[in-house]
Amino acid sequence: MVNPWKIPKEVEELVLERDQVCVYCGCEFSNERAKKKSWEHIINDINIRTLENISLCCVGCNASKGNKLLKDWFHSENARKRGINNETIADVIKIALQNKTERVSTSD
Repeated sequence: MVNPWKIPKEVEELVLERDQVCVYCGCEFSNERAKKKSWEHIINDINIRTLENISLCCVGCNASKGNKLLKDWFHSENARKRGINNETIADVIKIALQNKTERVSTSD
C-alpha cells in the first residue's frame, strides 16, 4: 500500500500485520471499491503516527467516518447502518473509545 502520510516504516509494518480485516466493521479486505484497504487515523490528526492511532479500515468505513470524532461517528446512524458495534470493532478502536479525551488537531 502507498503511504503518503509519512507513517514510520516500523508502524506501517506492525499495522499491516495487525489489521487483517477492517478495524471498524470487520469485513475482509478485497478488490471491491468499498472493501479496499485504506489507512486510517483513528484520531483525526495526521501528525499522530503511532501504532495506537494508525490502522487499516475499508474504504466504506473511512468514507463514512470522514473527519468526525471517533466517538461521535461510532454512535451515529451511519455507523449503525454499516453494522458497526462493540463486537465488530478491533481492540485498537475499543481502546481509543475508552480514552476520555480525543484531540481534534495539534497542528497550528
